[in-house]
Amino acid sequence: MMKTPRTTVTRLIGSLLLLGSLQLPMLAWGNTTPDDIDPELRAALKHAIESSDSFVDRYDAEVWLVSKQEPLSRFIKDHEERMDLLRRIHRAALQADLQPEIVLALIEVESHFNRFAVSSVGAQGMMQVMPFWKDEIGHPEDNLTDVDTNLRYGCAILKHYLERTEGRLIDALARYNGSYGKYWYPERVMTAWEKHWR
Repeated sequence: MMKTPRTTVTRLIGSLLLLGSLQLPMLAWGNTTPDDIDPELRAALKHAIESSDSFVDRYDAEVWLVSKQEPLSRFIKDHEERMDLLRRIHRAALQADLQPEIVLALIEVESHFNRFAVSSVGAQGMMQVMPFWKDEIGHPEDNLTDVDTNLRYGCAILKHYLERTEGRLIDALARYNGSYGKYWYPERVMTAWEKHWR
């Protein structure tokens, strides 16, 4: 497989930004506080947390698992743990109508698949979710270091931003990170996707 140079990824991001430059300002979840939360995001997150698991086609999932287990072995050494985590990520991404490969790239950048990761601003788990969301949606007991819980929160937040940006992934990733207008974060995610997950 031919590797795409970093400049190509940067050009791709620049092109996508030009196409999606006109939009209304919106707060990024990484920098919001409980006083300035978008009510639509709160509702989407509450729905994601309270909904039941959806069915995943077994054959497609197994094909996908085989193709993704080797890149994940850099982060998760145990084969069974790796396969279990891939199943969980695949399921959570499909439930949120996201590409599982993008979720994998985002997790790689956010936490390197460390479910106990905590950022300097207090974001928790693999997808680095801010804890105030638990109270905002009426689930203060949720544990953001629980893999499934963290994935549901993170995927719901990313999906919300994709919808608000009319499918512009670069803008949605910047909002997810709380760095809208600065595209170093989407570039890191897209580079991880290009190198390891696509």
